[in-house]
Amino acid sequence: MTEEKRDQDGPRNFTKDHPKKRARWGRKTTYKCHCCGAELPFCWNCPCGFQICDKCLKENMWGISNGPTWVCPDCGRVRMF
Repeated sequence: MTEEKRDQDGPRNFTKDHPKKRARWGRKTTYKCHCCGAELPFCWNCPCGFQICDKCLKENMWGISNGPTWVCPDCGRVRMF
């Protein structure tokens, strides 16, 4: 890539129409709660793929949390808040 081309277009991997454009730090831009099925901009998630929204987590806090941690119902991992 020539200097003139780079100055005109900017870095190619940061343009809006780039096919591999991803969210910041490689994170998803939307999440889908496994309990209620709602698509939200944030969900608590586990590396196994389980995702739960804040509303559902608060409703089920008695069964999956013991204070500063919550336990994934799918794989049983202990996750921090």
